[in-house]
Amino acid sequence: MGHLFQRRVLLGVCGGIAAYKSAELVRSLQNHGAQVRVIMTRGAQEFITPLTLQALSGHGVHDSLLDEEAEKGMGHIELARWADLLLIAPATADCMARLVAGRADDLLSAVALATEAPILIAPAMNQQMWANTATQANLQTLEKRKINIAGPASGDQACGEVGPGRMLEPPQIAEQAASLFSSRILDGKRVLLTAGPTLEPLDPVRYLSYHSSGRMGYALARAALEAGAAVDLVTGPTNLTPPDRATVHAVSTAQEMLDACLSLKASCDIFIACAAVADYRPSAVSEQKIKKSGEQTELMLAPNPDIVATITASEPKPFTVGFAAETEKLREYAQGKRQRKRMDMIVANDVSNPAIGFNSDCNAALMLWEGGELELAHSTKETMAARIMAQVAELL
Repeated sequence: MGHLFQRRVLLGVCGGIAAYKSAELVRSLQNHGAQVRVIMTRGAQEFITPLTLQALSGHGVHDSLLDEEAEKGMGHIELARWADLLLIAPATADCMARLVAGRADDLLSAVALATEAPILIAPAMNQQMWANTATQANLQTLEKRKINIAGPASGDQACGEVGPGRMLEPPQIAEQAASLFSSRILDGKRVLLTAGPTLEPLDPVRYLSYHSSGRMGYALARAALEAGAAVDLVTGPTNLTPPDRATVHAVSTAQEMLDACLSLKASCDIFIACAAVADYRPSAVSEQKIKKSGEQTELMLAPNPDIVATITASEPKPFTVGFAAETEKLREYAQGKRQRKRMDMIVANDVSNPAIGFNSDCNAALMLWEGGELELAHSTKETMAARIMAQVAELL
């Protein structure tokens, strides 16, 4: 069975009486886990207000070909790139004819030309209009162009006639939309993931931290999203651009990272602790910059909270994956850490090797879980992240 979880559905609403069903369709798509944005033609706005669909979708409704608020003013291109699916419902006889002709003089038809996403249309019109040879010829042309058709149904029509031409009911359309996508290994799961370093302030200009670029954590976030999961990314400061479908929670210190994780833990199925969390923080933070004296100075440190141990000690415990950066006795130290902190799986790597250590583009690691292990050969962090998520899905 296909899934719409985390899929981006761009819903085009045309000017027909069936437009009133588009409100229910937005909800049906969202019930499948889809993100929904709406384009309305001018005619559609005569049947249902944009405010209704804005309230239901949670996003402003698009209706202008040249959008001054869009990046570079080219809203149709941005929407075309955003969509995983363009769904047009209701699709009127005029809409079908415009698609066949390749028109691009309104937003919806321009997006249809510009998108690489699959297109699904749900025709809705009077039974005689549906039976007309022009409409049937247009239908055949659209099918030859690999445009997917949902319906129409047959029955009573708003005009008082009876026959084929009714738009399918919204739940049926949502089911057909879902069938266009294959299932992914983490569909429906929510992943809570930490990444990057934490910074522990010493004074207003200095801090204690780890070497960490955040690349492995961000690669894991992308891999989880591609596997179908929803992702909460709790990240320390990095110079990286987060995946655009992840919900990002920016933090700085270990305590802030723990607080964020605890607030999100209840809704997560999988917890992945990839951040390089500072084990200690200064016992006291100076309000002013500490001046150089030229003499030896002592720095008192206090232990930071153990984020992984805190999460695994709480109930219900999510499936937990940790990381171990070691310089010796890789398997022994990592296995001990996994068992001590009640982790379901641990990924250990030898950071003494600069080719696979912090700030590198590649990695090699050893995955350990109860009763099993797997060595991950030297590869890019993106390749490794995908393999880690596959193992997580298998163990789940």
